[in-house]
Amino acid sequence: MVVPSPAGPGPTGRRPRRWVPKRVLVTRAAAEHPHAQEIIRRCTEAGVADIELLPGDRLTGLRRETERETYAAAKSTLAVVVAPPSTRKPQPIPPSADWRIDLARGCPAHCQYCYLAGSLSGPPITRVYANLDEVLDGIGSHAGQGTVTSNTVERGHEGTTFELSCYTDPLGIEHVTGSLSEAIRRVGAGAYGSGVQLRFTTKFDDVETLLGLDHQRRTRVRFSVNAEEVARRFDGGTAPMPARLAALRSMAQAGYRVGLTIAPVMPLPGWQVGYGGLLDAVAAAVAGVPDLDLTAEIITHRFTPSSKEVLLGWYPQTRLEMDEDARSQKRSKFGGVKYVYPKAVMAQMRAWFHAELDARLPQARLLYWT
Repeated sequence: MVVPSPAGPGPTGRRPRRWVPKRVLVTRAAAEHPHAQEIIRRCTEAGVADIELLPGDRLTGLRRETERETYAAAKSTLAVVVAPPSTRKPQPIPPSADWRIDLARGCPAHCQYCYLAGSLSGPPITRVYANLDEVLDGIGSHAGQGTVTSNTVERGHEGTTFELSCYTDPLGIEHVTGSLSEAIRRVGAGAYGSGVQLRFTTKFDDVETLLGLDHQRRTRVRFSVNAEEVARRFDGGTAPMPARLAALRSMAQAGYRVGLTIAPVMPLPGWQVGYGGLLDAVAAAVAGVPDLDLTAEIITHRFTPSSKEVLLGWYPQTRLEMDEDARSQKRSKFGGVKYVYPKAVMAQMRAWFHAELDARLPQARLLYWT
């Protein structure tokens, strides 16, 4: 279910959309945590009628007769669970940040290239963690450590960085969880020291509740952006591109460090025109913002055999190109295979983005290309 955001109509003329689950499942262990009660309160206020307190801690009955029915049911379900110790332990997450902190797993969007396909098992429900205190404790235990930003010449000024959006879009569910605001407040207040920074990427624009937080510039919000044609074809259930850029400007004006996650880059016919238009639109969105701290991270489209299988089950009519014969293989140190664009195509796109970022958006500091 999608309800209008109270923020009013966006720059496209239609109201920004909020995801509201049709069904909320709360495990027995999760219900014992105060943050679960806050999530239940928010869901009730959002109009969720089906909130079920489970007698145990297992999530069952999630599958339907067909893959498509399972997908539809899962995408409209929010599960409030307890993050186990293995999930609470921060993990390295190069090249984005020093460490990964998971507020949730799963995402309400319908992106046909979904990065979570093949990496999270089972039906794609969104699981949010009720034991928020324990999850955030990992920030304190790992502050000052890390190899991506901590103690590095290039990015040491960022401090120890913690990525919140590895397995979710925390802004897309913030109105029914409150987890993101609480993390920003605590880090802004110095609860884990002054040398830490939160990072998250979003395809949503519902930033109103974040604008007034005392963040102390210790949070960087990156908006996932793309050429208009790519976003229109493949970014289902997300904010339109103009709305994302308006939210980028609002967050930058509120003093947040901001960024672009240009992903997934696809060399569709006329891609230079499409991405050139994107960079020009970003430049217009940040024009005149004082003390602007803007970064860019560029990620080309890739897929694995397992993610392709999952995505074709979710989106059997997709026009997303996933042709192994048109790609090059890239193997991980563990033997896994990813299909990326051929070397010549990658080199052409990389050279273009380096040149055009410098020309059209010189304020942006490019962190990495992959």
